[in-house]
Amino acid sequence: MDLRISPRLVYRNLSCGFLVAILAVCTVPRADAQLGSIDFPTSAGDEAHREFHRGVLLLHSFEYDDAAEAFRAAQDLEPDFAMAYWGEAMTRNRVIWGQQFLDEGRAILDRLGGTPEERQQKALTQRERDYLDAVELLYGEGERVDRQRAYRDRMRRVYEAYPDDLEAASFYALSILGAVDDGRDFVAYMKAAGIAEQVFEVNREHPGAVHYLIHAYDDPVHAPLGLRPARVYAGIAPDATHALHMPSHIFVALGMWDDVVASNEESWAASVRRMERKGLGAGDKSFHALMWLHYGLLQQGRFDEAAAKLDQMVADNDVAGTRGTRFHLARMRAHHIIETEEWEGPAVDLAVDVSDLGLVAFVANHFSTGYAAARRGELDLARDELNVILLRLDEAGENEDTGAAGVMTSELIAVVDHAEGKLDLAIEELRDVVAVESSLPFAFGPPEIAKPSAELLGEMLLEVEDYDGAAAAFEMALERAPGRR
Repeated sequence: MDLRISPRLVYRNLSCGFLVAILAVCTVPRADAQLGSIDFPTSAGDEAHREFHRGVLLLHSFEYDDAAEAFRAAQDLEPDFAMAYWGEAMTRNRVIWGQQFLDEGRAILDRLGGTPEERQQKALTQRERDYLDAVELLYGEGERVDRQRAYRDRMRRVYEAYPDDLEAASFYALSILGAVDDGRDFVAYMKAAGIAEQVFEVNREHPGAVHYLIHAYDDPVHAPLGLRPARVYAGIAPDATHALHMPSHIFVALGMWDDVVASNEESWAASVRRMERKGLGAGDKSFHALMWLHYGLLQQGRFDEAAAKLDQMVADNDVAGTRGTRFHLARMRAHHIIETEEWEGPAVDLAVDVSDLGLVAFVANHFSTGYAAARRGELDLARDELNVILLRLDEAGENEDTGAAGVMTSELIAVVDHAEGKLDLAIEELRDVVAVESSLPFAFGPPEIAKPSAELLGEMLLEVEDYDGAAAAFEMALERAPGRR
């Protein structure tokens, strides 16, 4: 497939003039200057289009709730404006996060019209009908992965039909990422990157292009390619909290801890300002950014400051008490215990209700408790935590990924054996665990596996004075997590 953007579009964009292009005011209302620059013509009047335009800018930066507000504002101004419903439906499909709110998406489309045919009649141009037809597939029948792939294939046809349309190219690139069912398919991710790179070449202020490039390059192998978009994204869309956080995906993959901390300090502060400005609750802060900030501080050895961030998470969870706050608290607690090696203290004593959380957060929480117990010699407690984990694994649903959870479980078995004096057995067990972890796809961000198995193996090999083996194990750990302390 030819991934080149039409030369006509390149010429048209450049003809705005060098200075105007740099300031990104060719097509963007001044009020949207802090969210990036796009050109998305529609059949709507000026006021409704302005709200729609803002919604798409926010959508590209995954500011889903604020984007939905903008799309609904466009609907209020023009109740039959089909693309406003397209946009709101798109906010319910959060592919990189593995989330789709199927019933909500269908309900949004139903507000436009009761059937696909009725909805098509309200789309006033062929291009709008093509976009609407694509989103229908996202909320049609079948399993989620099948619907995502059908949407990807439809967006490919939209992309091919409108070679000058940077929005079609951008959403097609995202659809390729979203159609990957599990892990990182490098072929698909590089295909998406190739399309997003072409968009970025034409429009250096396109928030979707830089955002999707960062996701495509978000692993230690490809992260050097992501430094360019990572360095510009926050400047393109500083009013988008998620845009301030996203560069840290590349920074974590490269072990650039100063940049990780700086990015997430800005993102966290922006989320607090948004909460205050919109009169929202504590649960609406970006705990995603707080968790990454906390991990960055741990990697810098700034343990007191990291402890303050953990305390902040505890306080916000006490107020909000959502599954989201408890998820982030459990992950942060596990990282804090493992990285500080404080086997006794406030983090160890912190109780988190993980009973209804996903498998990884559940296991990480109990793993860190059991790990700390084994390190301080409380083997009965360590075995109790191991049994809790094993029971949860036995009950795991068929759609739950047991990879990272299984690695942590096997690590805890080895740590208990080590504490019982069975060091040789523990080392052999860990060699098998390392092989399993090495077969898992790269996971972005603070590691799901709270203690990398190759790192743990290296530490045990040092105890038996196998220095060459330990060095090899540590090198293996650093390949998956560059710069980890």
